[in-house]
This record gives sequence, C-alpha cells and structure tokens, in this order.
Amino acid sequence: MSQTQTTTPRSFSHIGLSVPDLEAAVAFYSEVLGFYVVMPPSEAVEDDSAIGQMCTDVFGPGWARLRIAHLATADGIGIEIFEFPDNYAPAERLEHRRHGTFHFAVQDPDVEGLAARIVAAGGRQRMPVRHYYPGEKPYRMVYVEDPFGIVFELYSHSYELTYSAGAYA
Repeated sequence: MSQTQTTTPRSFSHIGLSVPDLEAAVAFYSEVLGFYVVMPPSEAVEDDSAIGQMCTDVFGPGWARLRIAHLATADGIGIEIFEFPDNYAPAERLEHRRHGTFHFAVQDPDVEGLAARIVAAGGRQRMPVRHYYPGEKPYRMVYVEDPFGIVFELYSHSYELTYSAGAYA
C-alpha cells in the first residue's frame, strides 16, 4: 500500500457463533439480549444449492448438514448462529491465548441489570462489574457467558467513548 493511499474504516457486518442447541440459543439471544430474529432456525445441507456450495467452500466436502439462524442487533449487526452435528465445547471456555476471536461485546446502559438477566437465563457473570474512570465517568464493563459457554462483554457506553479518553491511562 502506498503512503498516499488511505484506508477508510469498514462497518462490521456480523459474527458467527456455534452452539449446541440452536432453538435455545435463539431464545436466549432474542429474549434476554433483545436481538431481532431475522431468519428462524433452518437447515442447510450439502448439495448443489447456493448455500450448499458456499458451505462446501468454507467447511470442505463432507460437512453434510447444519442448522442456522440469523439475528440482528438494534444497530443492524448480524448474529449468525450455527448448530453443527457432533459439535463440542472447547476444553477452556475462554481460550484467550489462542489466536483468533475470543469474545465480542454488547452495549447496554444497564450493565448490571443485563448481567443479572444473563445469569437468571443460565449464563454466568465471569467478574465483578468494573468501572473505567472511577468517580469521573459512569463507564462500566463486565465479562459474561451465555448458557452455552460463549464469552462476551457488556459495555455501558460506546467503544469510542470508552477508549477515546484513554481508559488505561
């Protein structure tokens, strides 16, 4: 890339999650987090259809079938939820030393209330709610898990507001 060329930020489209029970995951993410169900649970099979060919491109031949649902956040970010046959949970739920994605974040002004709803729905709060800028700004965060062991964060304020003033200073 030349030094005169600039790269503009891209928008985030969606994230894919793998779960052991698609219906339970759709219920959790729609009822507890309030995400919209864009496409209810359905099945994709390894065949010559467009989705079948696309999945073969991604997963390789022999994937056979999967179940999938599509949800969306209030700001239009997609949550693609997969249930693969013979799926399994990782030995360590938060594999933070493994390269790749290890969490995502959801924003809600009532971090404490949403964390309590997650726990009541079978999830887990992994830490106490922490404050960025204690005594100065009301910015808070907490790591949680859904009932399927997927780790994510709750933020009270936007990413830009939280970090633009130097949250680690």
